[in-house]
Amino acid sequence: MKELAVGIDIGGTHTVFGLVDQSGNCLVQDKIYTKEFDTFSDFLITLSDQIKKLQLPNKESFKLSGIGVGAPNANYMNGTIENASNLIWEGVLPLGNLLQRNFNLPVKITNDANASAMAEMLYGGAKGMKNFIVLTLGTGLGSGIVVDSKVVYGHSGFAGELGHIIARPEGRQCGCGRYGCLETYVSATGIKRTVSKLLAKYSFKSDLRGIPFNRMSAKKLADAAYRGDEIAIESFEYTGKILGIALANVVAINNPQAIFLAGGLSKAGDLILKPTQHHMEENLLSVYKGKTILSISKVKGNSGILGSAAMIWNLI
Repeated sequence: MKELAVGIDIGGTHTVFGLVDQSGNCLVQDKIYTKEFDTFSDFLITLSDQIKKLQLPNKESFKLSGIGVGAPNANYMNGTIENASNLIWEGVLPLGNLLQRNFNLPVKITNDANASAMAEMLYGGAKGMKNFIVLTLGTGLGSGIVVDSKVVYGHSGFAGELGHIIARPEGRQCGCGRYGCLETYVSATGIKRTVSKLLAKYSFKSDLRGIPFNRMSAKKLADAAYRGDEIAIESFEYTGKILGIALANVVAINNPQAIFLAGGLSKAGDLILKPTQHHMEENLLSVYKGKTILSISKVKGNSGILGSAAMIWNLI
């Protein structure tokens, strides 16, 4: 009988989950809308029910070996989600214990970006690398840091929150309650906020003027930029500048071989990659110049699902 692991990627907007084999193939996946659930309890009930309904395309029987979860503010050491600013539920959520109770299987939980880093190391562009970073540019900005082939968790399990380094003192308000965090500028949400400011600042004709804020997306921005829309192009340039400067500081501390961009905003490709590369290199200390690869993630499929499931295979 085929042995599979469940990989779950909990995001601020959607939660995606799937069945993954030991070779890193996601054989079937589904999703639910995270923001639809007012309570964590309702969310967990629906998530558990939907996982139990997953079937292989040919309805082949299988055995579950465990469940891996990547989530914002997830604590690998405690199996909890703790005060996540990008989720609507407050406090400490004992996700690991509750999933174990529901499925009677091993459960491992980590930060969603740490899961993406594991996927990059096992199935993507970081194969063979010992020191690298993955940034997930989604609703917020997550980061997974790998040093000497090990994910960095730190003293209390929360190392690597690059999204919450202060990029602009007294800048934009963040969901964490502070001001000027990197993710308020560099994320799908952050670039939308930048577009709003640029639309107010300039009188350029732009297709973006007809799109309400809650209907704006990174894809629509990228499409507009490739059509030559000046506001869209400037929004990517500004975002890349802030990210590039922040990464120059990160490289000075970590000296990674590579930095990979994943998540929805990364799908804009060169629109975000080129300005980030330019400003990172421009601000690097001379001993680091030209020594750090900056790349879009090479993982095929959902890196959150694959990386979460990989924790189970590593455990086994």
